[in-house]
Amino acid sequence: MYKNLVSGVNTLVPLINGNKVPYINFDNAATTPPFSSVIDGINRFSPYYSSVHRGTGYKSIISSQFYDKARFIVLDFVKADKNFHTAIFVKNTTEAINKLSFRLKDEIKDGIVLSTYMEHHSNDLPWRLRYRVDYVDVDERGRLDLNHLESLLKKYKGEVKLVAVTGASNVTGYINPIHKIAELAHKYGSKILVDGAQLVPHHPVDMKPVGDPAHIDFIAFSGHKMYAPFGTGVLIAPKHIFQAGISDQVGGGTVDLVTPKEVVWTSPPEKEEAGTPNLFGVVALIESIKTLNKLNMGKISNYEKKLTKYTLERLKTVPNIILYDDEDVKNKVSIISFNIKGLYHGKVAAILSLEGGIGVRNGCFCAQPYVQKLLKVSEEEMEEYKKNPNLYRPGTVRLSYGLYNDFKEINVLVELLRQIGNKVDYYDYKYRNPPFYSK
Repeated sequence: MYKNLVSGVNTLVPLINGNKVPYINFDNAATTPPFSSVIDGINRFSPYYSSVHRGTGYKSIISSQFYDKARFIVLDFVKADKNFHTAIFVKNTTEAINKLSFRLKDEIKDGIVLSTYMEHHSNDLPWRLRYRVDYVDVDERGRLDLNHLESLLKKYKGEVKLVAVTGASNVTGYINPIHKIAELAHKYGSKILVDGAQLVPHHPVDMKPVGDPAHIDFIAFSGHKMYAPFGTGVLIAPKHIFQAGISDQVGGGTVDLVTPKEVVWTSPPEKEEAGTPNLFGVVALIESIKTLNKLNMGKISNYEKKLTKYTLERLKTVPNIILYDDEDVKNKVSIISFNIKGLYHGKVAAILSLEGGIGVRNGCFCAQPYVQKLLKVSEEEMEEYKKNPNLYRPGTVRLSYGLYNDFKEINVLVELLRQIGNKVDYYDYKYRNPPFYSK
């Protein structure tokens, strides 16, 4: 539908038989290709590229003004309160969450952080590192158990200081009811962080007014998952959180005054952005947001849901397929996980690449506890994997769509999967030693 907007969609890649075919990218949950408008925007801005907040020359002034205005464009994209929130530019969602986990140490202190069994490691490990953590369970379908969430909030009697939850799973695509979760968190005296890495590029997001019990306190997301390369992410948070204390990284740009004996730190958000800013990364992100706004996030979401629904219907015709999904397409982004019975997930992914020019992801997608639950992997089995690193690790094959994917590409995928599903033993033998990627 939007292929003409994306760079590199007609790139030819080699197959195992020596032919070349247009690359089919179904790995958008990891990284999206850039919008052509982003590349154009970078080229247009290049003649004016200069230092930010560090020079009086014309180019430096232009660069600084762009960088400062960019924060407001980002805040507006998720309907944050520009007077209450700030947008801090970081490398990616992982860095954003790590920064927040460091900066909340005085607020959380001896309190508890609730994460969930659905989380990407980036919204689990930073909290494990610094705080007492408990986990909200998922049901048989892999969806978050809100009753368990509330029971934990009640159990800890006000000790829960933060609920850290993904906006949409990077394994199943399930969209969590973040505003219901926010209401529960606020009811019991907690705040909420939404890991928006998979949600923001595919679904409209509204942080809601600060006075609304359903408002989102913190949200983080990455440009590289929303058609904007060059390594920029965003942490949106209340300004006052960063007024006191010291950033996790300090140096140039974070201070107002330094003497041999004293440091006076500057105000947020600059206080949190040590060193020379990634201006081109911000340019890319803003150009992406402009394009997404023109296309309308609601329309993008609806189109991707049609792709997902069509795929789920077609995949039912594939022999030996195991779907870790349900058909509630309304409440998921465009991510589908599956396996072919009798074939290792890494082998299926390799076959799709070598015989169809189709890029997918396989493994646990940096969400190992969640995949273990989906696949019903026991603790005893995990002990065996720990003892023997040569064992094939549990995992799935993941499809993840972008706004530029289309139904013809899905037909190519399904036809190849049918061939694989019909001849499992043949493909298992043919691809005895393909490259495996299963982290």
